[in-house]
Amino acid sequence: MERTYIMLKPDAIKRGLMGEVISRIERKGYRIVDCKMMHLDEAILREHYAHIADKPFFPEIVEYMTSGPVLGMIVEGENAVQGMRIIMGATKFEEAAAGTIRGDYAFCTGQNIIHGSDSIENAEIEIKRFFG
Repeated sequence: MERTYIMLKPDAIKRGLMGEVISRIERKGYRIVDCKMMHLDEAILREHYAHIADKPFFPEIVEYMTSGPVLGMIVEGENAVQGMRIIMGATKFEEAAAGTIRGDYAFCTGQNIIHGSDSIENAEIEIKRFFG
């Protein structure tokens, strides 16, 4: 079984969407094999977002991602990485199709509800980063 890292971002928690998102994951047939609430700090965000840490908008990401708790999850199932990417929807909220998590709940790209690993390799790295 393939595993992926999924994180519900602070806006999902604040808006009370955890149950809805978890239901969608489970109804798709994936299993949540581990999860935990976390408060992230700038150090882990610099590591997690290393590919954009030098961008001018990075401080906004840090402010947003430290504004409240996140829910980190290890999700398991057949083709979990790609399957979760499909049900999450496009990163840019205006490109996310209706029926996807972002298409139904995100109202801006900066606060787009959910993160999911984009490859099997990154899933392994992110699971280790957030779950040890």
